[in-house]
Amino acid sequence: MSVARVTEISATSPDSFEAAIKAGIDRANKTLRNVKGCWIKDQNVMVEDGKLKEFKVNMEITFVLED
Repeated sequence: MSVARVTEISATSPDSFEAAIKAGIDRANKTLRNVKGCWIKDQNVMVEDGKLKEFKVNMEITFVLED
């Protein structure tokens, strides 16, 4: 049996939602071990001077706790 934990993070990218998701998962893997999944809770964009500036995702990362 395994026990998992979920933590919420936000990530941004000037390129796309996909790039923001990848950046968030890559960063989570630097700190968390046994990352098993990700749920995208919310997506939005940042606008500056009437122009699209960044793509932002809020996500929940699931990782399995070690014994």
